[in-house]
Amino acid sequence: MDHSATTPVHPDVLEAMSPYFTEKFGNASSLHHAGRIARDAVESARQTIADYFKCEPKEIIFTGGGTESDNFALFGTARANKEKGNHIITSTIEHHAILNTCHRLEKDGFEITYLPVDENGTVILEELKKAIKPETILISIMHVNNEVGSIQPLGEIGRIAREHKIIFHTDAVQSVGKIKTELNKLPVDLMSFSGHKLYGPKGIGGLFIRHGTRITPIQYGGHHEFRKRAGTENVPGIVGLARAIEIAKSNLDSEGNRLSSLRDRLEKGISARIEDIRINGIGAKRLPNMLNISFKYVEGEGIILNLDSFGICVSSGSACTSESLEPSHVLSAMGVPVAEAHGSIRFSLGKDNAETDIDFTVDCMVKIINKLRQMSPLYHKK
Repeated sequence: MDHSATTPVHPDVLEAMSPYFTEKFGNASSLHHAGRIARDAVESARQTIADYFKCEPKEIIFTGGGTESDNFALFGTARANKEKGNHIITSTIEHHAILNTCHRLEKDGFEITYLPVDENGTVILEELKKAIKPETILISIMHVNNEVGSIQPLGEIGRIAREHKIIFHTDAVQSVGKIKTELNKLPVDLMSFSGHKLYGPKGIGGLFIRHGTRITPIQYGGHHEFRKRAGTENVPGIVGLARAIEIAKSNLDSEGNRLSSLRDRLEKGISARIEDIRINGIGAKRLPNMLNISFKYVEGEGIILNLDSFGICVSSGSACTSESLEPSHVLSAMGVPVAEAHGSIRFSLGKDNAETDIDFTVDCMVKIINKLRQMSPLYHKK
C-alpha cells in the first residue's frame, strides 16, 4: 500500500521492453539498420505518449526520471529567461525535486516566492495573484501532492499565468496514469512525468515542453532529443514508459473508480474503529488511490514498522525524505500540529489491492494503534 513511492513493472510492460535489451539493442542515433530499429521504437513511443497527452510528439522530451525533469524545467527556464526577470513562484508543498532546485536558484540570484496552501493542501489562488511581479518568469505548481493527494487547480493557475505571460510548469509525476492530463485543455507550458509511478520502469521520465517555450538544456553532449537533452536514449525504458501509459489509458476511469472505492473503504474502516485521528486533505479533490491519516499520540515510524511485520508496506510521506526525522513539510504547511504530523501515514493503493487487503489492514491498524497508545505517555495524559 505504498504505490506512490513506486509500483511494480506491469508484465506487459516488461514484455514490451525485453527485446530492446537483447536482439534490438541498437543505439537510436546510429545510422545502420540496428540503430534505425531503435529509433523507430523511440519515435513510436513518443507518438503514443503524445497521443495520450494530446500534444505534438516533438513536445515530449525523454529524461532519466521525474527529478531530472523538474530540474530541467526550473534550471532551463530560469537560465533561458533571466534577462526578462529573476522571480519564480512555487508552493510550500512541492516535492523536494522542486524545493531544493529553488533553493539552489536562490543562491544563483533568483527570488523565490513559496505560496501558502489551505488546510486541505490546495494552493490559494488569491495569494498567487498577489505574488506576481513584473519580474516573474515562472510559476511551478504540482498537479497532485505526493503526500496527501490534493489535486491543484491547474486550469485556474494556468489562466493566471497566461494573463501575465508567465511560463507555467507542473510536476505531474503523481497524476499521470491516474487522472486525466490532457494538454490541449490544461494551460501548462512544461510538465514533468515519470515511469515508475505508473507500472513502468525506474530511470525513465519525460518533460513536456510546449512549442515556443524558452528553455535552455542543462546537460551537454550530442544532439539527442531535439538538442534539448544530450545522452544516448534509454530505448528499453522509453518503450516501457509508452506501454505503461498505453495500459493506463485503457482503464483510466474504471481503475480510478475501483481505487477510489477501496480508498473510501479504508478511510471509513479506520474512522469507525480508531478514535483521535485526522484525515489530511479530506476537503480537497484528491487522487483516487491516496489516503493520509494522522494518528494522535503515536509515531508514524512505529506504525510503519509494525505494519511491515504484518507484510503491509506504507509510508509516512515521500519516499525521498523517509530518512528525515523532521515532520512532513506538506502537513506543516497545511497547519497540522507537529505531534500529529509525526503520527501520519500515507496509504497509496494500486492495481493488485483488493477489498480483502483493505479489511486486513484495518484490523491490523486497530491492533497496532491500541498497542502503541498503551505505551505512549501522551495518550495517558489526554
